[in-house]
Amino acid sequence: MSRRLQYRPALLAGLTALSLSLTLCSCASGQGDGGANGLTAAGIPKLTSIDINPLDRSRLRRGGTLHLAITQFSHQWSPIQTDGSESSTISVTKPLLPTFFRSDAAGTQTVNPAYLQDAHAELRDGRQVVVWTLNPKAHWSDGTPITWRDIEANWRALNGKDPAYRPSSSTGFEQVSSVERGKDDFQAVMTFDRPFSEWQSMFNGAANAPLLPASRIATPELFNSAYLDAIPVTAGPFKVERLDRAAQTVTLVADPSWWGDKPMLDRIVFHAMLPNAMAAAFAKGEIDLFNNGPDVTGYQTIKNTKGAAVRRAGGPDFRQLTLNARTPVLSDATVRQAVFQAINRDAVIRSDLNGLDWPAVPLNNHLLVANQNAYRDNSLGLSRYDPAEAARKLDAAGWTLDGDVRKKDGRELNLRMVVPAGVTQAQNEAASATRMLKDVGIKVTTVTAAANEFFDRYVNRNDFDIAAYSLLGTPFPASGTRANFVQNGGTNHVGAGSPAVDTALDRAAAAPDAATASEAINQADGELWKVAGVLPLYQRPQLYGARANLANIGAQGLSDIVWENVGFER
Repeated sequence: MSRRLQYRPALLAGLTALSLSLTLCSCASGQGDGGANGLTAAGIPKLTSIDINPLDRSRLRRGGTLHLAITQFSHQWSPIQTDGSESSTISVTKPLLPTFFRSDAAGTQTVNPAYLQDAHAELRDGRQVVVWTLNPKAHWSDGTPITWRDIEANWRALNGKDPAYRPSSSTGFEQVSSVERGKDDFQAVMTFDRPFSEWQSMFNGAANAPLLPASRIATPELFNSAYLDAIPVTAGPFKVERLDRAAQTVTLVADPSWWGDKPMLDRIVFHAMLPNAMAAAFAKGEIDLFNNGPDVTGYQTIKNTKGAAVRRAGGPDFRQLTLNARTPVLSDATVRQAVFQAINRDAVIRSDLNGLDWPAVPLNNHLLVANQNAYRDNSLGLSRYDPAEAARKLDAAGWTLDGDVRKKDGRELNLRMVVPAGVTQAQNEAASATRMLKDVGIKVTTVTAAANEFFDRYVNRNDFDIAAYSLLGTPFPASGTRANFVQNGGTNHVGAGSPAVDTALDRAAAAPDAATASEAINQADGELWKVAGVLPLYQRPQLYGARANLANIGAQGLSDIVWENVGFER
């Protein structure tokens, strides 16, 4: 016996990918379309949900090349491998790899007919089963059909049972007990050990979790290395023409074997460059769209560029500082809490956002932003600037002042703060943290990493004490956050967590309704403040510079980009 399960679309938004200077997604449902500069009575930013110049394909011209900016030329081009979970890899591969769903501005998921004929959840013998019925026309760029074997191979690689695989996240997949062939090769039957309400986040580009081919991920060696310095197999409206490390460009071309709507563009060229160089490149006409984020100089450049438009939306993206609990000086949660309380976030935020027409409101939740319905402050005072309490915590942890710097067992409390080159906000945050932490006896040594090395060389290798970067949003709250914050998460760069966090996020993922999920997410957030690994700063503006005649792309909100429909007005 079986019966279909009805799931409500997610009402919250979570975090998955990492970014030097944040790109992509997203915005909570139910925000409305208020002006981006306004404030609600509670001082919460009133933000648009999407800003992409939406136009019908009939109003676009055929052909042309779109030039986009990214922050690094990646080494790992698989977005589901742990070293590929950053914004540049994700941006480049979205036009290339299957996404089973489309996400709208409210985060509602609908089946993408290019890859799926149907996907539904049902109960069979008391267990959740998801039946994926694939489009038989869908195929990989090597001519191989996309079949249930690809779904099975992705599950085996992502379920966490074989530690030789290094996935960015195993969320949802670790709850699956089997993937079997359905009525034919184009149907997969996935059985879960326990309910997973956000199953639509699987194989979903908006969740930064596309499908990859079985031929390139069937073994740990393939999974971890097949996409190193290469994108060997694709299955999207575009294919790779050239990866040019010398020129720091990735060129995509419309794939003539694509079975869906013909792309409006002929080419997409991604240019890797420092974030603080993007605005100048845009003004010179070298790129057509870039994610400016909270860069004041870039914002003014966009406004002063002829034929340009500022596109902005709010979402669950945020600036933050990550503290590495794996290092001896920060292994004690009490010390990490002291660092939190020694940093005057109000001052940092005002400095970062000054001149952007964006409210300087501190973010006091790791999982939700202030204009989301379930947002609340669960910080128990740890979000408050309190240098006297920070000093007391350091004393209690055995770090006592010796002149201007605290020491313990003869060792200085000296934190290496790693920031990416070319990111104005990160440099500002490092300078501010150095001054503020000095006041409580903590020395800070700043290391500026090349953009191409910030994640690959430092963050992904745990070679830092503090790192400044941003987190990206998705339409999925529980599944999107899990890998960043659970104890064994593939993108948990803090290296610490707690069973209470894991349990609360598990409850959120299995919740039957939004209210239950919201409560569990806030419980998880309260526990994350105690862990004191990620210090939220502020909701990061989704602020883009775009050619005014560029359509169907920009500040996406919770929506994803339909690459076939991106183009220039006639």
